[in-house]
Amino acid sequence: MAPVVMSIAARPDLHGALCLTAQHREMLDQVLAHFGLDAAFDLDVMKRAQGLNYITGAVLEGLEPVLREFKPDWVLVQGDTTTTFAAALAAFYQKIKVAHVEAGLRTGNIYSPWPEEMNRKITTQVATLHFPPTEKARANLRAEGIPDDRIVVTGNTVIDALVWTRDKILSNKSLTDAIAKTYPFLDSKRRMILVTGHRRENFDGGMARIFRALAELGRRRDIQIVFPVHLNPNVQKAANEILAGIDNVHLIAPQAYRDFVWLMAQSYLIVTDSGGVQEEAPGLGKPVLVTRDTTERPEAVDAGTVELIGTDGQKLLERATVLLDEREQYERMSRAINPYGDGLAAGRIVRSLINAAVS
Repeated sequence: MAPVVMSIAARPDLHGALCLTAQHREMLDQVLAHFGLDAAFDLDVMKRAQGLNYITGAVLEGLEPVLREFKPDWVLVQGDTTTTFAAALAAFYQKIKVAHVEAGLRTGNIYSPWPEEMNRKITTQVATLHFPPTEKARANLRAEGIPDDRIVVTGNTVIDALVWTRDKILSNKSLTDAIAKTYPFLDSKRRMILVTGHRRENFDGGMARIFRALAELGRRRDIQIVFPVHLNPNVQKAANEILAGIDNVHLIAPQAYRDFVWLMAQSYLIVTDSGGVQEEAPGLGKPVLVTRDTTERPEAVDAGTVELIGTDGQKLLERATVLLDEREQYERMSRAINPYGDGLAAGRIVRSLINAAVS
């Protein structure tokens, strides 16, 4: 959402305010610093072992006085988080119009990804304007009865953020060198596999299967695995039990967004269950193996930049081995075109909001 916030701030005819839920405080603050953003409101809902019921209630309750104070014409929410759903519902309760950024993504299975698929579907019912990133996402909205005049295909703002960050890094050699120095354990002679994992639907055994496959893959001496471990206690426990102590597997803390973009750019292959990474990595020419059974981002699968692996550890091991050992297959994935946008989505979103106000 950062590019949208920056685009609104650049317009003298618009007045915007950024509200944080701070569901993951440590990961949030570095993003704000990177994009130079200041929050007008901070709900600070985070607590240890927080569950979905707590988050939903805390966001609903916390947003009520914020919306009454700021009195916005629009509330913008992004993506598929519980915060997105709860914020949209809070705005609806006060009869404030909702615009949904990254709308229309679907798997067709309300339990995968869980709870994100249902979060998106509920937000669609509440929203007045829908900003799908692709034509497929637009088609999903149409199929659910959303009229065309309330849908604007924009591309995905995650690509705006990626392009902005990539250019910032590449234009500053001293910055690039400083980032590189924070990873002294990296061996330039070994190809890097970058890993992320955090999906709730993988907590029940799936994550352990993935990590065991990574441990097996880590026996190769020509690679190194870098895994910024999510702060969720379930992820931390499984990662440390299965992957800690393997020489060329590096378990590190969650990285600042800028540094994570640098890691993606340095990687050879990415293994992830993240929706955002599925969109970002192809923009950097990196093949992605997705450790989920379904994806609400089928465009990348169709384009050939992403392959669904699920939580089958043996399949992950086999496909990673193919991409490491068969150059032709690797190049086929790395050269595929990113279907998610041109880096100009935020401007389209802001113009649509202004046009909606005028009309």
